[in-house]
Amino acid sequence: MDNNKSLLAIALLCATGVTQAGEKEELLKLRNTTTNLIKQLVKQGVLSDKLAEDMIKQAETDAEQQVAVAKAAEANGNEPSDPDEVRVAYVPDFVKDEIRQQVRSELREEVVGDVMQKAKQEKWGVPDALPEWINRITISGDMRLRSQHEYMASDNIANAYFDPMAINDLGGVTNAGPNAFLNTTNDRQRFRERFRLGIDAKITDNFKAGVRLATGNQRDPVSTNQTLGNTGSRYDFAVDRAFLQYDAIDDDKFNWLTLTGGRIANPWFTGGGGFRDGAITGAVSELVWDSDLSFEGFAGTVRHQLGGAEGLTTKSDKSRSVFATVGAFPLQESSLSSDKWLFGGQLGLDWGFANQDKLKVAAAYYDFVNVQAKPNTTLTETCDINSPANNASVPQFQQFGNTLATICNEGTINNPAKLPGRIGLASDYNIVNLSATYDTAVFAPYHLKISGDFAKNVGFNQAEVSRLHDPAHAETNPVTPETIGWKLRADFGWLKDDLPGKWSIFAAYKYLERDAVFDAFTDSDFHLGGTNAKGWILGGNYGLFKHTWLTARWLTANVITGPAYGVDVLQLDLNTRF
Repeated sequence: MDNNKSLLAIALLCATGVTQAGEKEELLKLRNTTTNLIKQLVKQGVLSDKLAEDMIKQAETDAEQQVAVAKAAEANGNEPSDPDEVRVAYVPDFVKDEIRQQVRSELREEVVGDVMQKAKQEKWGVPDALPEWINRITISGDMRLRSQHEYMASDNIANAYFDPMAINDLGGVTNAGPNAFLNTTNDRQRFRERFRLGIDAKITDNFKAGVRLATGNQRDPVSTNQTLGNTGSRYDFAVDRAFLQYDAIDDDKFNWLTLTGGRIANPWFTGGGGFRDGAITGAVSELVWDSDLSFEGFAGTVRHQLGGAEGLTTKSDKSRSVFATVGAFPLQESSLSSDKWLFGGQLGLDWGFANQDKLKVAAAYYDFVNVQAKPNTTLTETCDINSPANNASVPQFQQFGNTLATICNEGTINNPAKLPGRIGLASDYNIVNLSATYDTAVFAPYHLKISGDFAKNVGFNQAEVSRLHDPAHAETNPVTPETIGWKLRADFGWLKDDLPGKWSIFAAYKYLERDAVFDAFTDSDFHLGGTNAKGWILGGNYGLFKHTWLTARWLTANVITGPAYGVDVLQLDLNTRF
């Protein structure tokens, strides 16, 4: 605006002044310069067309009158003495050249910007070059390279814990051999890679379809890592998400309803995560749900706006709301037995303060249905005479920690054995989950985020679990209830640390008892996955380039109960997203 005022002042002076140069050529240059300046001011909106036209006409009229007065004075031998006459000193050529260059430079930037914006909007040069549906497709993704080092504690006990996945896959403890037990004594070093590619298609303004492809073992729902070292074999790249989503938005641009179905992202709020979106970086608690877990089924979230912080209007500030989420997810479908399901509900509050602090809290209840083992109750209890219900109760995926039960024994009806042939879960899982985060900007531009997560399995029945785990000693040696888990975490640094020089650090303590949560779906990195573990997580992020950052994490954990089993994990990640 200051530049426009300067140009206007120059134009007015040039239009009303009388030059003392005397040369006809200089007068023509000055007139053309003045006219061009006025036209440019019209283009920029400083002057209207009518005002510019009136200015030029007034200047011409004043000039004619001044020339007439000057000629009359010369005829009488006198100097003109018009009191309104304004005299302008002679402007050297080099000064006029500098003015021209400055004006030309300033106008060029604004004119080019306007032209480029209009070309972009109207797609100059590419009429009908791309079909309309291209504008409704959004592609995004991320890639991570990881160096992972696993260090076993020196006092760990070898062959102390069954590996249920190996036993179930290989047909019993005998067939599994050394693989029947978890590795608790040998250190390990792995290079791993994760690549995810998401495609979102806008169907209507509020309705979209989404697909995400990801690397990783297709049987492992809580990891999209691909371990390097497969003798050149190609990686698995499978559908990680495929969903439809509807968002209802009111006149205030508030998203009051979200409905999703298919293979979807985690619909629940979980405290205890970092600054970023869990979709890319795993910024969720992982006490109950691993950050890589996708849900198969349907979920809906309804939100009610409570109004803005003090001094802000409701329409401009949507930082205060309550929300409710419900979901139903089939876990394992069987044509000959009862299906396994997960049902859940959550109520929460999202509260923004006038000082830019944020509080979010929620309470949830998750009900796992038909996940307990159904033992073979025949005379020999061997796997060869299992019923469909016995076979369907074998978990499709397990990690470590939950109390186990023998579904059937090795051998055959004619040659029975007493070693486990198939293993399942002894407890039911009905989980009460409380989550909270508080993000404060008191150290701006740095943020401090304190978060916590608590879980308790209220579905644990000691008598039933003891009977399934060890029928012979259910009364004399019952299974001790271990049904509580919690996690506290603190993050400090920049909200966006994927920019050059930005950083954040974090520290967390986690305590997760044996049957507090469903071990198949909890964190796959802490204690190498599962429950019955406690310990610390320390780490930080540092931005290298735009959308590229380094992450380092140190996870140290030990079992809570049972034979000694401690493991430290060091993860060094190079992350990028697009």
